[in-house]
Amino acid sequence: MKITSVEPFIIENPPPARGGSRWVIVKLTTDSGIEGVGECSWHARQDHVYAALIRDLGDRYVLGANPFDIEKLCSTIYEDHNVRHPGPISTPVLSAIEMACWDIVGKSVGQPVYNLLGGKCHERLRSYSYLSEFRLGEDPQITADLALSYVEEGYTAVKLDPVDVRTSGRLETLRYAANVIGAIRTAVGDRCDILIGTHGQFSTSSAIRFAKRIEEFDPLWFEEPVFPENIKEMARVARSTSVPIATGERLLTKFPYAELLERQAASIIQMDLTITGGILEAKKIAGMAEAYYAEIAPHMYGGPIGGAAAIQLDVCSPNFLIQEGIQKWDGFHGDLLMEPIQWEKGYIIPSERPGLGIELNQAVLDKHAVKI
Repeated sequence: MKITSVEPFIIENPPPARGGSRWVIVKLTTDSGIEGVGECSWHARQDHVYAALIRDLGDRYVLGANPFDIEKLCSTIYEDHNVRHPGPISTPVLSAIEMACWDIVGKSVGQPVYNLLGGKCHERLRSYSYLSEFRLGEDPQITADLALSYVEEGYTAVKLDPVDVRTSGRLETLRYAANVIGAIRTAVGDRCDILIGTHGQFSTSSAIRFAKRIEEFDPLWFEEPVFPENIKEMARVARSTSVPIATGERLLTKFPYAELLERQAASIIQMDLTITGGILEAKKIAGMAEAYYAEIAPHMYGGPIGGAAAIQLDVCSPNFLIQEGIQKWDGFHGDLLMEPIQWEKGYIIPSERPGLGIELNQAVLDKHAVKI
């Protein structure tokens, strides 16, 4: 089997544009007519650069390749084009191509990808969503009521970012954020986990001060308290609190995770399959984490293809904890697929269909595709 076509797409995500305003998708086609899809939607928003690189790598490395030779193809691109160095453009594009190869492999043998990576460990997958309606500065009780409404819809975990990045070191900011978390805990009791999502806006000292304020509310994690570029400082935060530290959405390839785990800087690993190297690279990271008794909670910010790939990893990973989602995987995320990803009362029900378990709705894709 050989890959005969590499086609990029940029998709406009209509308002409210949850998961980003644009998604970048690649479609690979083989000489036997099997199609595979992958995604590299990320915060960098270099949409046309991604598309151009997909075409370039496709012409140079992918066309004529056997989609089963995933290790060989990825290693060649990483060592030749990337000169063994990850980057915010090249590594996501590699991830999308790798993901599409797995989709082809699964379809060609009639198996979901998770069956090719060890089989089912989990029949259903716990999921969470951001409290998308939360606004900084609101009365904490408003946020508590919002969180309770999510619980009543079936969620068993919700995430929010209660800290103003501009004033993260101020006492008033720390007090307000802790009051929000406390109000949520009072409202939901033990029915729902609270996930504190920050984006590295703290200094080490302010992160430690904040962590001490929220320990009594027993959050499931404190995410990216400091930027992950200095793992030693993140480890210092981790040693100073009983709240588990989570990180990984900005890390590319397995290599930084080795130091992260060795220094015990985080116990919850949030690799993003659309940027970190794809499905197999994420499986290797999950295995590394398992050796350190760390759990995985893959990051998702983008379209449903990246989410479907994360689901494949989750199902076959013994140390899976919880999967991020965009609401209930409905809205445009559902519209882009012939059949939406199944969500029931806070849990994802994995598809048993081959490959990534999804099929794109070509009519919807064509309608929202940007000319490139």
